[in-house]
Amino acid sequence: MNNDDFLQKPLKIDNRPMWLILLDRTARYQVMAAVVLVVGLLIRLSPPDGLSVEGYRSLVLFGGTIFFWVSGLLPIAVTALLSMVMLPLLGIMDAKKTYSMFGNEAVFFILGAFILAAAMTGTGISTRLARAMLAKFGRTPKSLALTVFLLSAFLSFVMSEHAVAAMLFPVITEITVALNLEKGKSRFGQLLFMSMAWGCIIGGIATFLGGARAPLAAGLLKESTGLHFTFIEWSSAACLIVFPLLFIGYFVLVKFFPPDILDVEVGRKFLNGKRLETGKMGYDEMLTALVMVVTVVCWMTLGEKTGLAAIAILGAAALFTFKVVTWQKIEEYVNWGIILMYGGTIALASALEKTGAAVWLVNKGLGNTEHSPLAIIAVVSLVAIILTECISHAAVVAILMPVGMGLCHSTGMDPKVMTLSIALPAGLAYCLPMGTPATAIAYASGYLKSRDIIVSGCVIMFISWLLFMASVLFVWPLIGLKI
Repeated sequence: MNNDDFLQKPLKIDNRPMWLILLDRTARYQVMAAVVLVVGLLIRLSPPDGLSVEGYRSLVLFGGTIFFWVSGLLPIAVTALLSMVMLPLLGIMDAKKTYSMFGNEAVFFILGAFILAAAMTGTGISTRLARAMLAKFGRTPKSLALTVFLLSAFLSFVMSEHAVAAMLFPVITEITVALNLEKGKSRFGQLLFMSMAWGCIIGGIATFLGGARAPLAAGLLKESTGLHFTFIEWSSAACLIVFPLLFIGYFVLVKFFPPDILDVEVGRKFLNGKRLETGKMGYDEMLTALVMVVTVVCWMTLGEKTGLAAIAILGAAALFTFKVVTWQKIEEYVNWGIILMYGGTIALASALEKTGAAVWLVNKGLGNTEHSPLAIIAVVSLVAIILTECISHAAVVAILMPVGMGLCHSTGMDPKVMTLSIALPAGLAYCLPMGTPATAIAYASGYLKSRDIIVSGCVIMFISWLLFMASVLFVWPLIGLKI
């Protein structure tokens, strides 16, 4: 900015009293200081009847952690690490036990999965696949939208749904530009970006690879009960919801966003041109595809025997061995904050379980009366699906899993059923851009208004919950998951 521009720019003067300006500028720090003060005062109080000192302190720490997760005053990873540090400092759990949580299998599984997904994105194989599928099957407006929807979902089976949305966004933008779709007015433009978002969301719950919530929930289950899910067990339970939801979801999308154009041939020609520019599949792409296929097959056949984490790390190591990826490149793609969050979250959940705080909390919340297991699942899953619209999926799992495990202790429910009842609904955030990056990316396209996302999102969210409950009641017992 030159001096003339600076002089022409109007100078704004804040006429408020200095104390009011200071209060306004330091509001964030005041809230944080108040929370720390309240937590400090609560820690010094005597625990309620039936709750140990360690259990009481872990509940107070849990409450403070939830506040910071919901408020966003600190990054979720930093909050989780702080809660982890406080466990030994407050005498809740031994330091050695606390920090050993970073050795949990779930941490290494998600690290390996991040590296595999980064290789798919970095080598360009995922973008090549997207363009090829859209050019081949997108012959009409509805078939193009359906291809975007299903491609987003199936890619989210093997990659983080966030990464899939980020990868497909520029591809769909290319199509909208080629078709000359007007932002804010084109219904077909809205349909394309919503198809991407919903496909990522629905497909993201199908396997352990779609997001952080599934491995985290499985890790918390194993830490609490010693039980574990195989890759096929989790996918079998989830896909019984996912596949019907893909059919219903596309029907709802077309009803809310009916295409307003009759032909997409220009867009197909543009995509074919882009395919020709990229040329034939290279060595890195072919090797990445081979490693990914072998890894998924091993998860399905050897996962129970060797552990999912070991296979994920071996797959990642193979990519480095053949120089498909470099560590510098991986650092750009891997979300290290999620990995750091895992250790802290698992440690806090373990403290709530080991000290008896989770069971005490459940007993106080539900009393000692008999509750229908189906009613409990209905309430927990509904809370999860609503809460995930406001805060991170992983945070929802971290908050609800200790409570869910406490419910299992009190009622005798199958902990595996409870884990799925928390983790699966926690991935189905459709309504708000803050709910999931996939929705935020679709909103950022400029084609959608908040109302477009919220109204259609409420409809599919309610349908998703009803379909989940129907699966729990009628389908899961057929595969050994009885309530």
